[in-house]
Amino acid sequence: MSNTTSAIAQLTGVTKTYGEGEAAVHALRGIDLALEPGEVVVVLGPSGSGKTTLLNILGGIETATAGEVRINGTPLAGKDPEELATIRRDNVSFIFQFFNLIQTLTASENVQVIAELTERVARDEVAQRVQSVLDDVDLADRADHFPGQLSGGQQQRVAIARALVTGPRLLLCDEPTGALDLDTGRTVLALLQQTARADQRSVVIVTHNQGIATMADRVLRVHDGSIASEERQTAGSAQDVSW
Repeated sequence: MSNTTSAIAQLTGVTKTYGEGEAAVHALRGIDLALEPGEVVVVLGPSGSGKTTLLNILGGIETATAGEVRINGTPLAGKDPEELATIRRDNVSFIFQFFNLIQTLTASENVQVIAELTERVARDEVAQRVQSVLDDVDLADRADHFPGQLSGGQQQRVAIARALVTGPRLLLCDEPTGALDLDTGRTVLALLQQTARADQRSVVIVTHNQGIATMADRVLRVHDGSIASEERQTAGSAQDVSW
């Protein structure tokens, strides 16, 4: 496990159980994990292996049945829903397979609404920050376009800009290229890799796609609620990913 003193997120002995008795489902079984600044971690596993539950625990959406979860050094145990929401707001952003953009808002407005709702960006800096993250994802010239006027890859890049606008330390991605073709998926993965390196974020990508593992610093293979293997590697270019 990584050096926990610098970890953005840390799980120690984490279990997650749904139900009780013989009907209980053990989604996670004693997970130990520390996520470091600047690294891309790919979590591989088939449906039902526990990888999405792991993502939700890391993001404070679900609570652990047992064990300890810390985000940026803060333990999540015992926190009420409002406190958990604050921790998520200040530290975590999610990117999903389906872009979840508001169809009646332009690209810039989809990003802006998150900046304003979270109150993580000063009001007089919102417009500049929105412009900056749209520049980062190479969509400044599409700022006034509605989602229906954008390609799938462009919509996913808006979703990434929306996730980045609050400056999260932890970026959690659930099949972020699942709805994209290979070339567009490579572009999206390169953006995720770039933001991990440049901004010292920890980026976690949950997927069933083995090909994505080549661009990771660390690959976790999850099976039946446990980390079956953990492999550190020299990350390749996201542009070389194939599936």
